Amino acid sequence: MSAEIIFGLTLFGCLMGAVLLGIYLRRVLPEHYLSADTKDAVKLAMGLVATMSALVLGLLVTSVKGAYDSRRGEVIQMAAKVAFIDRVLKAYGPETDGIRRQFREMVEEDTRRLWLQEDDIPAEFRPKEEGYDSVFIADQLQLLAPRDDTQRSLRMQATNLVMEFGQLRSMLTAQSVASISRPMLIVVVCWLMLIFLSFSLLAPLNPTATIALVAATLSVAGAVFLILEMDLPFEGMIRISSEPMVKAMSHLAK
Repeated sequence: MSAEIIFGLTLFGCLMGAVLLGIYLRRVLPEHYLSADTKDAVKLAMGLVATMSALVLGLLVTSVKGAYDSRRGEVIQMAAKVAFIDRVLKAYGPETDGIRRQFREMVEEDTRRLWLQEDDIPAEFRPKEEGYDSVFIADQLQLLAPRDDTQRSLRMQATNLVMEFGQLRSMLTAQSVASISRPMLIVVVCWLMLIFLSFSLLAPLNPTATIALVAATLSVAGAVFLILEMDLPFEGMIRISSEPMVKAMSHLAK
């Protein structure tokens, strides 16, 4: 079970605990503690906390969604560069057959390392200490001896594209870690527990109100779970598909 699922279930448990505590307090508190004026004051205070919580959750959703879309776009760019680099190398001539093979192995290794949990990625890849990288491929290109201006231009284009591919790959690797501040998330969870405690404290004791509170806790826990899932785009249930890279690698094999 992933850490995101555990956190979501834990949050649901904490919110349900707050709801049950509020129901218990409603039963044991003296009646004058729950007067109309007291309820109005609690509603005003919790309205402020609920507004802050909604703003923070909205900002988190916007942030992770933007980052997710950006990384997905970078994956598509990588796949496009892979196919184009191979076409440029093929256009250069048979002298690049070895470099094309090395480039294909590098792409397979990089893809396998980004999507470790997917079954459709080739299982055979070079160990990291023996693998190729973009700098190595660029060095191999510089060892070529162009016969004319066309080959010279193709070599320069291929070198630039390989280095751009390496930059994209390094960027994706650096962005593959969680970016959400855990202390901020804990603060939001505390706010949510306080809100649900007040809701259950003021809500009437009937099945309709209880079901509504349970549904609300499930919705909030699910929202936080989605935020955490999208924050790690190459892991979990909501991850960026490797299909663009897999298709690009299938063209390299032709």
